[in-house]
Amino acid sequence: MIKTDILIIGAGPTGLFTVFEAGLLKLKCHLIDALPQPGGQCSEIYPKKPIYDIPAYPEILAGDLTEKLLEQGKQFEPGFTLGERAETIEKQEDGTFIVTTNKGTKHHAPVVAIAGGLGSFEPRKPQISNIQAYEDRGVEYMIKDPELYRDKKVVIAGGGDSALDWSIFLADVAKEVTLVHRRNEFRGALDSVEKVQDLKNQGKINLITPAEVVGLSGEGKLEAVSIKLNSEAEPFDLACDHFVPLFGLSPKLGPMANWGLEIEKNAIKVNNALDYQTNIPGVFAIGDVNTYPGKLKLILCGFHEATLMCQAAYQIINPGKRYVLKYTTVSGIDGFDGSRKEAPKAVVKAIE
Repeated sequence: MIKTDILIIGAGPTGLFTVFEAGLLKLKCHLIDALPQPGGQCSEIYPKKPIYDIPAYPEILAGDLTEKLLEQGKQFEPGFTLGERAETIEKQEDGTFIVTTNKGTKHHAPVVAIAGGLGSFEPRKPQISNIQAYEDRGVEYMIKDPELYRDKKVVIAGGGDSALDWSIFLADVAKEVTLVHRRNEFRGALDSVEKVQDLKNQGKINLITPAEVVGLSGEGKLEAVSIKLNSEAEPFDLACDHFVPLFGLSPKLGPMANWGLEIEKNAIKVNNALDYQTNIPGVFAIGDVNTYPGKLKLILCGFHEATLMCQAAYQIINPGKRYVLKYTTVSGIDGFDGSRKEAPKAVVKAIE
């Protein structure tokens, strides 16, 4: 049983920033995420997409934002359960909660903060009739361990950042990399498109466009894909060990939709006039997963919601105990390891 003060479901930007805000209040956090790494969509779908509305950053790449948030919260030593989906929630007699994942990992906390972005993610699968027969037998929808593809023949399908970035990365790992896209134009970052073209010119990547993978074959495991060029009537077979279709992830509330939460248009209704608590006392929803009048689905708004939610969580965890808000420029930051980052004396004097 993993015990913590605030159990955060979702390790995207809002969930990661919650770690910092909770840490300032001496509250410990543990995060659950179905993806194999923190960052949510920022890491999985568009790590090289620039974001322009993060305070103090005229421009920051989504992947870099994740790294900065992890660095900011590291001092408060959060725990992570990654690659597992929050499946059930059970309220205990004392008002606390036990959340169990699809792999049976149990978490116990007095406060649950749902920061699941647009919900749990499921891969968008290509319309290939026998694709399920080859799942985990040569077909993967996410690349979790690049070493799996060492010295193998890999076919990647897709036209976004994930397809481009993994094609570039695996060019130095796999025996052969083939990127298939149904258009000549790509949706990913321009520098990634240029790198793929350079690798193609060097003979390190096979680039097949406009085309799509329409069939899979092999005895017991994947041995070849069928590729149909838009200009040709009949597909041709290409030998490979792995096929990785990277068509993005489809957001769904998933099991949370059955937790007794009040749902409106695939989002969780919260009380935004106070603390972003749901209809279940002790369970909050922050970031893109929630809805209320005037809601804006912006990372910036998620940060604000996380800050107010942590104040309410403090009162639940410490009933009757008064918390005096102090600016970090004055109080500094106390880490859980006993370390303390002091505010510069000149700054403190100026504020006083």
